[in-house]
Amino acid sequence: MNTYLEAFYNAFINSATWTWNSITFNTPIHQNYFWGLIIISLVVWFLEIVFPWRKEQSIFRKDFWLDASYMFFNFFIFTIIISGFYNVLELFFESFGLTITSFQLINLKHLPVWLELVVFFVLLDFVQWFTHVMLHRFEFLWQFHKVHHSVKQMGFAAHLRYHWMENILYKPLKLLAVMLIGGFEPEQAFIVHFAAITIGHLNHANIKLSYGPLKYIFNNPVMHLYHHAYTLPKKHKHGVNYGISLSIWDYIFNTNYIPEASGKITLGYSGDSKMPKNFFRQLVFGLKKQS
Repeated sequence: MNTYLEAFYNAFINSATWTWNSITFNTPIHQNYFWGLIIISLVVWFLEIVFPWRKEQSIFRKDFWLDASYMFFNFFIFTIIISGFYNVLELFFESFGLTITSFQLINLKHLPVWLELVVFFVLLDFVQWFTHVMLHRFEFLWQFHKVHHSVKQMGFAAHLRYHWMENILYKPLKLLAVMLIGGFEPEQAFIVHFAAITIGHLNHANIKLSYGPLKYIFNNPVMHLYHHAYTLPKKHKHGVNYGISLSIWDYIFNTNYIPEASGKITLGYSGDSKMPKNFFRQLVFGLKKQS
């Protein structure tokens, strides 16, 4: 038991220290999650201001500061809190002889680094796409995902509004993707992370981008806006356009839907008026049965 407590404590301290070092510029800039997220957010926000899709929408749109709270909570505070649990879980599996290489299916070491990154990015995105579909299909998961879909005006920061329970679901599945691939270096994960953050910010931004023919590969603001549409087509009652970074999965599995591109549609879901407006009340939303 002492071993597990020590593992929990060490992971918690290491995560907190890493975050503080990032804030104080004591980590390499290309590995700095904190300032990397800030810079990407400011750049995409600047693009929203200069090239607004919905020109009537305020720069500080509805719930902007609520979403900003989620930025720091989900990406840093909750990550520190949960880090100890993942370390204990890893130690538990190691006691049975199971390590990160135990379930390895393919090894990428023989590939060029750029191709390793592409394979990892695509595999990780498919895992997240599948997870996203599950968040919509299963009612007990949808209760948590409602927090993200409570956005009523779309902007880059809406990307950051999601319930902490989604972290608990997404991260183990993303780790599974890492376990299936051999030869992928953890340092390379920073590149994939920042690419995904940038695409995610753009998908939620108040900018009209569709990427021409590349829309069939990359998710985009026009496509993702309809993922947040209040009114869904009858044949897709659970949702459409589940893509995270890539749209190709939606075209493959016939969950794509873009009827028009005005950008002026009602967002949310049936019953979204019951969603608390307070950040702390949203943190516990979904943990008890909703009336």
